[in-house]
Amino acid sequence: QVQLVESGGGLVQAGGSLRLSCVASGRAFSSYAMGWFRQAPGKEREFVAGISQSVINTQYADSVKGRFTISREYGKNTVYLQMNSLKPEDTAVYYCAAAHTMGVPLLEGAYEYWGQGTQVTVSS
Repeated sequence: QVQLVESGGGLVQAGGSLRLSCVASGRAFSSYAMGWFRQAPGKEREFVAGISQSVINTQYADSVKGRFTISREYGKNTVYLQMNSLKPEDTAVYYCAAAHTMGVPLLEGAYEYWGQGTQVTVSS
């Protein structure tokens, strides 16, 4: 079992920045690929960014490339999502997820464990 707890969400003006954190507890953090997803009101949950077990591989949704950066810190069992140049369309609940697999899965079905989410609201 892996427990994931997100933090760092909040209200920010367009153009601002936030850094989300996700702390993992339970089984070996280093054996999991980690992903961030988001779900806006009335929309399906979508992939935002992911990072492989080894940190070598990262993937981003086209809508966030160049603005968001995913990273992980093994000593703290934590994965981060640095979000810059935020836009109102980034408003959503952001979820952290873990997948016991190689590479970076893009589909939410590949992720076995999920956090409860943190709200990000970007005002115009």
